Amino acid sequence: MPRKVPAAVVFLSAVLLAPVQAWAHAHLERAVPDGRKAVASPSEIRLDFSEGLVLPFSHLSVAAADGHAAPLEDAVLAGQGKTLVAPFKGKLEAGLYEVQWEVLSTDGHKTSGSYRFTVAP
Repeated sequence: MPRKVPAAVVFLSAVLLAPVQAWAHAHLERAVPDGRKAVASPSEIRLDFSEGLVLPFSHLSVAAADGHAAPLEDAVLAGQGKTLVAPFKGKLEAGLYEVQWEVLSTDGHKTSGSYRFTVAP
C-alpha cells in the first residue's frame, strides 16, 4: 500500500525545484538609445526588461549633463508588459544625457539603474 506524501512536502519540493528565474528581478536587457554610439535626437526612450513590470511603480527620467531634466511624456508599457517607453516632449540638444530608471517587476521586486547616451550635433 503506497504511503501518502504530506501536501507541505509536495509544495516545498515544487517551490525549491521551480526555475530560479521565477525569483529573479527585472533586469534591463536592451535600451534605445543604448549609449554605444552618438545618435540623432531620439523620439523616445525604450527600456526592455527580462520580466513584466507594474507601471504605477515603474518610472524613468532623463537629464542633460548640466542636470536639467529632459521633458518626457508619461511612460507606458509595451512588449507584453516588459518594455517601458517614454516619448520625449520635443527634440534634445546635442550633448550627454543620463537615463535613470526604477521598476517594480510583477514578481514584486524593485530594481534600478542608469546609463548614458550622447546626442550628436
